[in-house]
Amino acid sequence: MSSRKSEDSVATPKKRHMDALAEPPEVNHELFVGLSSLRDTLSSSNHSRDFAFAHAHYLRSRVLALGIIFTLLSPLWIVVDSLVLPAELLRYTLLGRVVLMLGLVGVLVLALFSVERIRRIRFCAGMLLALPAGFYVLVLAMLPDRAVQDLVGYGFIPFLLVASLSVFPFTLLESLCAGLAMLALLGFAQTVDGTWMTGRGVESFWLLSSLLVVSMAANHFQLSLLLRLYRQATHDPLTGLFNRGALEVHLEKIQAWQREIEGGEQQGRAPCSVLMLDLDHFKRINDNHGHSVGDNVLCQFARILSGQTRKHDCVARYGGEEFVVILLGSDEERALEVAERIRYAVEVFEFTDRQQQRIPVTTSIGVTQLRQDEPAQEALKRADDALYRAKETGRNRALVAEAASDALAVD
Repeated sequence: MSSRKSEDSVATPKKRHMDALAEPPEVNHELFVGLSSLRDTLSSSNHSRDFAFAHAHYLRSRVLALGIIFTLLSPLWIVVDSLVLPAELLRYTLLGRVVLMLGLVGVLVLALFSVERIRRIRFCAGMLLALPAGFYVLVLAMLPDRAVQDLVGYGFIPFLLVASLSVFPFTLLESLCAGLAMLALLGFAQTVDGTWMTGRGVESFWLLSSLLVVSMAANHFQLSLLLRLYRQATHDPLTGLFNRGALEVHLEKIQAWQREIEGGEQQGRAPCSVLMLDLDHFKRINDNHGHSVGDNVLCQFARILSGQTRKHDCVARYGGEEFVVILLGSDEERALEVAERIRYAVEVFEFTDRQQQRIPVTTSIGVTQLRQDEPAQEALKRADDALYRAKETGRNRALVAEAASDALAVD
Protein backbone atom coordinates (compact mmCIF):
# COMPACT_ATOMS: atom_id res chain seq x y z
CA MET A 1 0.00 0.00 0.00
CA SER A 2 1.65 3.25 -1.03
CA SER A 3 1.91 6.09 1.49
CA ARG A 4 -0.31 9.18 1.46
CA LYS A 5 2.69 11.30 0.46
CA SER A 6 3.57 9.22 -2.57
CA GLU A 7 -0.11 9.04 -3.53
CA ASP A 8 -0.39 12.84 -3.49
CA SER A 9 2.78 13.22 -5.58
CA VAL A 10 1.32 11.19 -8.42
CA ALA A 11 -2.19 12.63 -8.18
CA THR A 12 -3.76 13.27 -11.52
CA PRO A 13 -4.71 16.83 -12.53
CA LYS A 14 -8.38 15.86 -12.09
CA LYS A 15 -7.76 14.72 -8.51
CA ARG A 16 -5.78 17.88 -7.71
CA HIS A 17 -8.66 19.89 -9.13
CA MET A 18 -11.10 17.98 -6.92
CA ASP A 19 -8.96 18.63 -3.84
CA ALA A 20 -8.84 22.34 -4.63
CA LEU A 21 -12.56 22.43 -5.33
CA ALA A 22 -13.25 20.75 -2.01
CA GLU A 23 -12.19 23.96 -0.24
CA PRO A 24 -15.52 25.80 0.15
CA PRO A 25 -15.79 29.08 2.11
CA GLU A 26 -14.81 28.88 5.76
CA VAL A 27 -12.70 25.71 5.53
CA ASN A 28 -9.16 24.80 6.56
CA HIS A 29 -10.56 24.25 10.06
CA GLU A 30 -10.09 21.31 12.39
CA LEU A 31 -13.07 19.10 13.11
CA PHE A 32 -12.32 18.93 16.80
CA VAL A 33 -12.83 22.11 18.82
CA GLY A 34 -11.08 22.55 22.15
CA LEU A 35 -13.18 23.44 25.18
CA SER A 36 -11.00 25.78 27.21
CA SER A 37 -7.92 26.56 25.13
CA LEU A 38 -7.10 30.22 24.67
CA ARG A 39 -6.27 29.36 21.07
CA ASP A 40 -9.91 28.65 20.35
CA THR A 41 -11.04 32.09 21.50
CA LEU A 42 -8.04 33.94 20.09
CA SER A 43 -9.15 33.57 16.46
CA SER A 44 -11.57 31.57 14.35
CA SER A 45 -8.85 29.75 12.38
CA ASN A 46 -9.31 26.58 14.47
CA HIS A 47 -13.10 26.49 14.42
CA SER A 48 -14.93 23.90 12.35
CA ARG A 49 -17.05 25.07 9.44
CA ASP A 50 -20.19 23.86 11.20
CA PHE A 51 -19.33 25.81 14.35
CA ALA A 52 -18.77 28.86 12.12
CA PHE A 53 -22.41 28.56 11.03
CA ALA A 54 -23.61 28.14 14.64
CA HIS A 55 -21.44 31.07 15.69
CA ALA A 56 -22.87 33.20 12.87
CA HIS A 57 -26.46 32.42 13.94
CA TYR A 58 -25.64 33.49 17.49
CA LEU A 59 -23.81 36.60 16.26
CA ARG A 60 -26.73 37.50 13.99
CA SER A 61 -29.18 37.52 16.91
CA ARG A 62 -26.90 39.93 18.79
CA VAL A 63 -26.53 42.17 15.72
CA LEU A 64 -30.30 42.40 15.34
CA ALA A 65 -30.86 43.14 19.03
CA LEU A 66 -28.15 45.80 19.35
CA GLY A 67 -28.97 47.25 15.93
CA ILE A 68 -32.59 47.81 16.97
CA ILE A 69 -31.44 49.54 20.18
CA PHE A 70 -29.04 51.85 18.30
CA THR A 71 -31.69 52.63 15.67
CA LEU A 72 -34.27 53.55 18.32
CA LEU A 73 -31.82 55.70 20.28
CA SER A 74 -30.68 57.73 17.26
CA PRO A 75 -33.90 59.75 16.78
CA LEU A 76 -34.10 60.33 20.55
CA TRP A 77 -30.58 61.75 20.40
CA ILE A 78 -31.80 64.26 17.78
CA VAL A 79 -34.26 65.57 20.39
CA VAL A 80 -31.44 65.92 22.92
CA ASP A 81 -29.29 67.76 20.36
CA SER A 82 -32.10 70.20 19.63
CA LEU A 83 -32.42 71.00 23.34
CA VAL A 84 -28.75 71.43 24.29
CA LEU A 85 -26.88 72.43 21.11
CA PRO A 86 -26.74 75.96 19.69
CA ALA A 87 -28.89 76.34 16.59
CA GLU A 88 -25.86 76.90 14.35
CA LEU A 89 -24.47 73.47 15.29
CA LEU A 90 -27.63 71.49 14.62
CA ARG A 91 -27.09 71.50 10.87
CA TYR A 92 -23.75 69.76 11.41
CA THR A 93 -25.24 66.94 13.47
CA LEU A 94 -28.73 66.52 12.03
CA LEU A 95 -27.63 65.34 8.57
CA GLY A 96 -25.08 62.96 10.06
CA ARG A 97 -27.67 61.58 12.44
CA VAL A 98 -30.10 60.88 9.58
CA VAL A 99 -27.33 59.14 7.60
CA LEU A 100 -26.47 57.10 10.72
CA MET A 101 -30.09 55.99 11.11
CA LEU A 102 -30.32 54.95 7.47
CA GLY A 103 -27.07 53.03 7.78
CA LEU A 104 -28.31 51.21 10.89
CA VAL A 105 -31.57 50.31 9.15
CA GLY A 106 -29.54 48.98 6.21
CA VAL A 107 -27.45 46.83 8.58
CA LEU A 108 -30.62 45.42 10.17
CA VAL A 109 -32.13 44.54 6.79
CA LEU A 110 -28.90 42.91 5.59
CA ALA A 111 -28.57 40.87 8.80
CA LEU A 112 -32.22 39.86 8.65
CA PHE A 113 -31.78 38.29 5.20
CA SER A 114 -28.34 36.77 5.82
CA VAL A 115 -29.25 33.68 7.81
CA GLU A 116 -26.68 31.40 6.11
CA ARG A 117 -24.19 34.06 4.98
CA ILE A 118 -21.36 34.00 7.48
CA ARG A 119 -19.32 36.78 5.89
CA ARG A 120 -22.33 39.08 5.62
CA ILE A 121 -23.17 38.60 9.29
CA ARG A 122 -19.60 39.43 10.29
CA PHE A 123 -19.75 42.49 8.05
CA CYS A 124 -23.01 43.59 9.72
CA ALA A 125 -21.43 43.24 13.17
CA GLY A 126 -18.48 45.36 12.08
CA MET A 127 -20.70 48.02 10.51
CA LEU A 128 -22.79 48.21 13.67
CA LEU A 129 -19.68 49.50 15.43
CA ALA A 130 -18.21 51.44 12.50
CA LEU A 131 -21.28 53.55 11.73
CA PRO A 132 -21.48 55.37 15.12
CA ALA A 133 -17.70 55.75 15.12
CA GLY A 134 -17.77 57.20 11.60
CA PHE A 135 -20.56 59.58 12.59
CA TYR A 136 -18.49 60.84 15.53
CA VAL A 137 -15.45 61.39 13.30
CA LEU A 138 -17.59 63.26 10.78
CA VAL A 139 -19.03 65.58 13.44
CA LEU A 140 -15.59 66.30 14.90
CA ALA A 141 -14.16 67.02 11.46
CA MET A 142 -16.99 69.31 10.35
CA LEU A 143 -17.48 71.39 13.49
CA PRO A 144 -15.93 74.87 13.60
CA ASP A 145 -12.98 75.44 15.92
CA ARG A 146 -13.84 75.22 19.63
CA ALA A 147 -17.44 74.34 18.87
CA VAL A 148 -16.73 70.80 20.03
CA GLN A 149 -16.89 72.11 23.58
CA ASP A 150 -20.65 72.57 23.12
CA LEU A 151 -21.27 68.92 22.22
CA VAL A 152 -23.12 67.02 24.92
CA GLY A 153 -23.02 63.24 25.17
CA TYR A 154 -20.79 62.63 22.15
CA GLY A 155 -17.62 61.94 24.09
CA PHE A 156 -19.03 58.69 25.48
CA ILE A 157 -19.38 57.10 21.99
CA PRO A 158 -15.96 55.32 22.10
CA PHE A 159 -16.82 54.00 25.58
CA LEU A 160 -20.26 52.82 24.47
CA LEU A 161 -18.82 50.98 21.48
CA VAL A 162 -16.09 49.28 23.52
CA ALA A 163 -18.69 48.20 26.07
CA SER A 164 -20.81 46.86 23.20
CA LEU A 165 -17.99 44.48 22.27
CA SER A 166 -18.87 42.37 25.32
CA VAL A 167 -22.34 41.73 23.85
CA PHE A 168 -20.92 39.91 20.82
CA PRO A 169 -19.19 36.50 20.81
CA PHE A 170 -16.18 38.01 19.05
CA THR A 171 -12.76 36.37 19.09
CA LEU A 172 -10.05 38.11 21.09
CA LEU A 173 -8.27 39.33 17.96
CA GLU A 174 -11.49 40.79 16.57
CA SER A 175 -12.23 42.60 19.83
CA LEU A 176 -8.65 43.84 20.11
CA CYS A 177 -8.72 45.33 16.62
CA ALA A 178 -12.06 47.03 17.30
CA GLY A 179 -10.81 48.29 20.67
CA LEU A 180 -7.64 49.75 19.17
CA ALA A 181 -9.80 51.54 16.59
CA MET A 182 -11.87 53.04 19.43
CA LEU A 183 -8.68 54.16 21.22
CA ALA A 184 -7.60 55.85 17.98
CA LEU A 185 -11.02 57.52 17.80
CA LEU A 186 -10.64 58.79 21.35
CA GLY A 187 -7.19 60.12 20.50
CA PHE A 188 -8.57 61.99 17.49
CA ALA A 189 -11.34 63.49 19.62
CA GLN A 190 -8.78 64.66 22.18
CA THR A 191 -6.67 66.40 19.55
CA VAL A 192 -9.80 68.27 18.46
CA ASP A 193 -11.00 69.31 21.93
CA GLY A 194 -7.50 70.03 23.25
CA THR A 195 -7.34 67.38 25.97
CA TRP A 196 -4.59 65.32 24.31
CA MET A 197 -1.85 64.39 26.82
CA THR A 198 -3.58 66.27 29.62
CA GLY A 199 -4.58 64.72 32.94
CA ARG A 200 -8.15 64.43 31.76
CA GLY A 201 -7.05 62.88 28.47
CA VAL A 202 -4.81 60.29 30.14
CA GLU A 203 -7.61 59.39 32.53
CA SER A 204 -9.98 58.79 29.59
CA PHE A 205 -7.39 56.61 27.84
CA TRP A 206 -6.88 54.57 30.98
CA LEU A 207 -10.61 54.14 31.49
CA LEU A 208 -11.21 53.08 27.87
CA SER A 209 -8.28 50.64 27.97
CA SER A 210 -9.60 49.07 31.18
CA LEU A 211 -13.05 48.77 29.65
CA LEU A 212 -11.50 47.07 26.61
CA VAL A 213 -9.78 44.48 28.83
CA VAL A 214 -13.09 43.72 30.58
CA SER A 215 -14.88 43.38 27.21
CA MET A 216 -12.20 41.01 25.89
CA ALA A 217 -12.52 38.88 29.03
CA ALA A 218 -16.28 38.75 28.47
CA ASN A 219 -15.65 37.72 24.84
CA HIS A 220 -13.35 34.91 25.97
CA PHE A 221 -15.80 33.47 28.50
CA GLN A 222 -18.78 33.88 26.17
CA LEU A 223 -17.07 32.20 23.21
CA SER A 224 -15.66 29.43 25.43
CA LEU A 225 -19.15 28.67 26.72
CA LEU A 226 -20.55 28.70 23.19
CA LEU A 227 -17.85 26.25 22.07
CA ARG A 228 -18.55 23.97 24.99
CA LEU A 229 -22.30 23.92 24.44
CA TYR A 230 -21.81 23.40 20.72
CA ARG A 231 -19.55 20.41 21.27
CA GLN A 232 -21.89 18.81 23.81
CA ALA A 233 -24.81 19.18 21.42
CA THR A 234 -23.10 18.03 18.23
CA HIS A 235 -20.36 15.56 19.14
CA ASP A 236 -20.40 11.93 20.21
CA PRO A 237 -18.99 11.74 23.76
CA LEU A 238 -17.11 8.46 23.16
CA THR A 239 -15.31 9.10 19.88
CA GLY A 240 -15.38 12.90 19.69
CA LEU A 241 -16.85 12.73 16.18
CA PHE A 242 -20.00 14.45 14.95
CA ASN A 243 -23.20 12.81 16.14
CA ARG A 244 -26.13 11.88 13.90
CA GLY A 245 -28.02 15.16 14.34
CA ALA A 246 -24.98 17.28 13.53
CA LEU A 247 -24.24 15.09 10.50
CA GLU A 248 -27.69 15.72 8.99
CA VAL A 249 -27.33 19.47 9.50
CA HIS A 250 -23.85 19.28 7.97
CA LEU A 251 -25.21 17.54 4.87
CA GLU A 252 -27.79 20.29 4.41
CA LYS A 253 -25.05 22.91 4.64
CA ILE A 254 -23.04 21.06 1.98
CA GLN A 255 -26.04 20.94 -0.35
CA ALA A 256 -26.59 24.68 0.15
CA TRP A 257 -22.91 25.24 -0.70
CA GLN A 258 -23.23 23.06 -3.81
CA ARG A 259 -26.24 25.05 -5.03
CA GLU A 260 -24.45 28.32 -4.35
CA ILE A 261 -21.26 27.58 -6.29
CA GLU A 262 -22.62 25.38 -9.06
CA GLY A 263 -25.53 27.27 -10.56
CA GLY A 264 -28.00 25.88 -13.04
CA GLU A 265 -25.52 25.24 -15.85
CA GLN A 266 -22.66 23.67 -13.88
CA GLN A 267 -24.19 20.59 -12.32
CA GLY A 268 -21.58 18.25 -10.88
CA ARG A 269 -18.89 20.90 -10.58
CA ALA A 270 -18.80 20.44 -6.79
CA PRO A 271 -19.31 16.70 -6.21
CA CYS A 272 -19.68 15.25 -2.73
CA SER A 273 -19.71 11.60 -1.75
CA VAL A 274 -21.02 9.74 1.27
CA LEU A 275 -19.43 6.63 2.84
CA MET A 276 -21.41 4.49 5.26
CA LEU A 277 -19.13 2.20 7.30
CA ASP A 278 -19.89 -0.64 9.69
CA LEU A 279 -17.51 -2.77 11.76
CA ASP A 280 -17.93 -6.42 10.81
CA HIS A 281 -19.07 -8.77 13.61
CA PHE A 282 -18.76 -6.02 16.24
CA LYS A 283 -21.22 -7.76 18.56
CA ARG A 284 -18.83 -10.70 18.66
CA ILE A 285 -16.08 -8.37 19.92
CA ASN A 286 -18.29 -7.11 22.73
CA ASP A 287 -19.42 -10.62 23.66
CA ASN A 288 -15.92 -12.14 23.63
CA HIS A 289 -13.83 -9.29 25.03
CA GLY A 290 -16.22 -6.99 26.92
CA HIS A 291 -17.72 -3.61 26.21
CA SER A 292 -14.65 -1.70 27.38
CA VAL A 293 -12.61 -3.36 24.65
CA GLY A 294 -15.42 -2.69 22.20
CA ASP A 295 -15.41 1.01 23.13
CA ASN A 296 -11.65 1.11 22.63
CA VAL A 297 -12.08 -0.43 19.17
CA LEU A 298 -14.65 2.22 18.28
CA CYS A 299 -12.32 5.02 19.40
CA GLN A 300 -9.39 3.58 17.44
CA PHE A 301 -11.61 3.13 14.39
CA ALA A 302 -12.66 6.79 14.69
CA ARG A 303 -9.00 7.85 14.74
CA ILE A 304 -8.32 5.78 11.62
CA LEU A 305 -11.18 7.49 9.80
CA SER A 306 -9.96 10.94 10.82
CA GLY A 307 -6.41 10.06 9.78
CA GLN A 308 -7.49 8.78 6.35
CA THR A 309 -9.56 11.88 5.49
CA ARG A 310 -8.86 15.56 4.98
CA LYS A 311 -9.56 18.42 7.38
CA HIS A 312 -12.48 19.70 5.34
CA ASP A 313 -14.10 16.25 5.08
CA CYS A 314 -16.52 15.20 7.82
CA VAL A 315 -16.44 12.05 9.94
CA ALA A 316 -19.43 11.18 12.13
CA ARG A 317 -20.66 8.35 14.30
CA TYR A 318 -24.07 7.47 12.89
CA GLY A 319 -25.01 5.09 15.69
CA GLY A 320 -23.60 2.00 17.39
CA GLU A 321 -20.78 0.69 15.19
CA GLU A 322 -21.94 2.60 12.10
CA PHE A 323 -19.98 5.63 10.90
CA VAL A 324 -20.38 8.08 8.04
CA VAL A 325 -17.70 9.97 6.10
CA ILE A 326 -18.53 12.96 3.88
CA LEU A 327 -15.94 13.57 1.14
CA LEU A 328 -16.11 17.07 -0.32
CA GLY A 329 -15.02 17.42 -3.93
CA SER A 330 -14.97 13.66 -4.53
CA ASP A 331 -17.01 11.81 -7.12
CA GLU A 332 -17.92 8.14 -6.69
CA GLU A 333 -14.75 6.90 -8.35
CA ARG A 334 -12.53 8.91 -6.04
CA ALA A 335 -14.70 8.05 -3.05
CA LEU A 336 -14.31 4.34 -3.78
CA GLU A 337 -10.52 4.78 -3.72
CA VAL A 338 -10.76 6.46 -0.31
CA ALA A 339 -13.09 3.71 0.91
CA GLU A 340 -10.61 1.05 -0.12
CA ARG A 341 -7.80 2.92 1.61
CA ILE A 342 -9.86 3.04 4.80
CA ARG A 343 -10.82 -0.64 4.48
CA TYR A 344 -7.18 -1.67 4.14
CA ALA A 345 -6.05 0.60 7.00
CA VAL A 346 -8.59 -1.03 9.32
CA GLU A 347 -7.65 -4.55 8.19
CA VAL A 348 -3.95 -4.09 8.99
CA PHE A 349 -4.38 -2.06 12.17
CA GLU A 350 -3.34 -3.77 15.43
CA PHE A 351 -6.51 -3.75 17.53
CA THR A 352 -5.79 -5.46 20.86
CA ASP A 353 -7.71 -6.83 23.86
CA ARG A 354 -6.86 -6.44 27.57
CA GLN A 355 -4.02 -8.95 27.24
CA GLN A 356 -2.63 -7.05 24.26
CA GLN A 357 -3.63 -9.89 21.95
CA ARG A 358 -4.55 -8.84 18.43
CA ILE A 359 -8.26 -8.69 17.56
CA PRO A 360 -9.02 -9.08 13.85
CA VAL A 361 -11.28 -6.20 12.80
CA THR A 362 -12.60 -5.41 9.33
CA THR A 363 -15.11 -2.97 7.94
CA SER A 364 -17.73 -2.97 5.19
CA ILE A 365 -18.43 0.25 3.31
CA GLY A 366 -21.25 1.61 1.15
CA VAL A 367 -20.47 4.47 -1.25
CA THR A 368 -22.81 6.94 -2.94
CA GLN A 369 -22.83 10.49 -4.24
CA LEU A 370 -24.79 13.29 -2.57
CA ARG A 371 -27.17 15.08 -4.92
CA GLN A 372 -27.87 18.71 -4.23
CA ASP A 373 -31.61 18.45 -5.00
CA GLU A 374 -32.45 15.45 -2.75
CA PRO A 375 -33.15 15.08 0.96
CA ALA A 376 -29.96 14.16 2.77
CA GLN A 377 -31.67 11.07 4.15
CA GLU A 378 -31.98 9.67 0.62
CA ALA A 379 -28.20 9.69 0.18
CA LEU A 380 -27.72 8.07 3.57
CA LYS A 381 -30.26 5.38 2.66
CA ARG A 382 -28.47 4.59 -0.63
CA ALA A 383 -25.15 4.33 1.19
CA ASP A 384 -26.76 2.09 3.81
CA ASP A 385 -28.22 -0.16 1.10
CA ALA A 386 -24.78 -0.46 -0.50
CA LEU A 387 -23.31 -1.25 2.93
CA TYR A 388 -25.90 -4.00 3.41
CA ARG A 389 -24.96 -5.53 0.04
CA ALA A 390 -21.28 -5.39 1.02
CA LYS A 391 -22.01 -7.34 4.19
CA GLU A 392 -24.25 -9.81 2.35
CA THR A 393 -21.54 -10.53 -0.23
CA GLY A 394 -18.78 -11.39 2.23
CA ARG A 395 -17.93 -8.27 4.31
CA ASN A 396 -14.56 -6.47 4.34
CA ARG A 397 -15.31 -4.72 1.05
CA ALA A 398 -16.64 -1.46 -0.42
CA LEU A 399 -19.54 -1.27 -2.84
CA VAL A 400 -21.01 1.65 -4.77
CA ALA A 401 -24.77 2.21 -4.42
CA GLU A 402 -25.76 1.02 -7.88
CA ALA A 403 -27.60 -1.92 -9.37
CA ALA A 404 -26.03 -5.16 -8.20
CA SER A 405 -24.79 -5.97 -11.70
CA ASP A 406 -23.01 -2.62 -12.02
CA ALA A 407 -21.65 -2.31 -8.52
CA LEU A 408 -17.94 -1.87 -8.15
CA ALA A 409 -16.36 -3.98 -5.45
CA VAL A 410 -12.88 -3.78 -4.04
CA ASP A 411 -11.59 -6.81 -2.11
